[in-house]
Amino acid sequence: MTTYYETPPRRLGLSSISLSPLGLGCWAIGGPTVGDDGRVTGWGDVDDGESIRAIQRGFELGVTFFDTADSYGAGHSERLLARALGLHNEEVVIATKFGWTFDDDGSRRGHGMNVSPAYIRSACHASLRRLQRDDIDLYQLHVGSLPDAQADEVVETLESLQAEGLIRHFGWSCDVVEQARRWADRVTCSALQFICNVLQETPGMIELCEQNRMTAVIRSPLASGFLSGKYGADARLPGDDWRAQAVERGWGDLFNPDGSGNARWLAQLDALREVLTDGGRTLVQGALGWLWARSRVTVPITGFRTVAQVEENVGAMNFGPLSAAHMARIDQILGR
Repeated sequence: MTTYYETPPRRLGLSSISLSPLGLGCWAIGGPTVGDDGRVTGWGDVDDGESIRAIQRGFELGVTFFDTADSYGAGHSERLLARALGLHNEEVVIATKFGWTFDDDGSRRGHGMNVSPAYIRSACHASLRRLQRDDIDLYQLHVGSLPDAQADEVVETLESLQAEGLIRHFGWSCDVVEQARRWADRVTCSALQFICNVLQETPGMIELCEQNRMTAVIRSPLASGFLSGKYGADARLPGDDWRAQAVERGWGDLFNPDGSGNARWLAQLDALREVLTDGGRTLVQGALGWLWARSRVTVPITGFRTVAQVEENVGAMNFGPLSAAHMARIDQILGR
């Protein structure tokens, strides 16, 4: 394994656990899935062999943090991660999530939410088996919003699992700062996962993590691939890729229903291109540099399907955070 170059490692919450400043997000490599309404919830077909090589390449290049969920590929992502890491399984920090039920029989169909204490406990044991681990480093609630009483009950269940040694730390994948604050006030919560990138920021979440010394696990750091610059007006996405259905489902408007990039967002990306690629960075590497400059608690988790994508993403660590001048220029361009 190599060192982290210009980007220092992070800590998981208040613990002594060190995280690579970049993590790999394992949603896409889970392969195709559908919800109980029959609509796709995955990224389409993937090559498991290439996924395994990509995970191993990331580890070789210094990535020690991997984020997945039990529902990604209906368990397939967790199994694939365990296969890829092999004997290195205990040398890395693995985060997974719970809260969405699914058929674990090959059909890859989801069946809605369940956050009852009994289900959480069952889901934890199932993830441990798939990941081939004795404990889970970071166990995260995957349901973005819950009534306060229900959220409190989930915390109590997680604290019990923690006391039993089945999980080491827990967090919440949540984009609602008012709800996240309820968990942040409990010292047992180590991380919040939320959407943040140079184009889209969840107001108040990074500040909440900083105030409570929690890790900000950054979901969609490349805006679901939009910041790669590959999805222009002529781009198309296959029907089994959730991004092609994002608008109709209220999951964002970066991509049009035909899979092309949204003209408004493309104009903003084009305006940022020069500053993000300054100094030899790619667009992707500039976008990651923005997140590291945004705060010392951020750990972006980039999705991937190929070795080449992992190499480009990890290469951002060579450049480190963007400079203060770069950040000021971006704010000026975007009118912030």
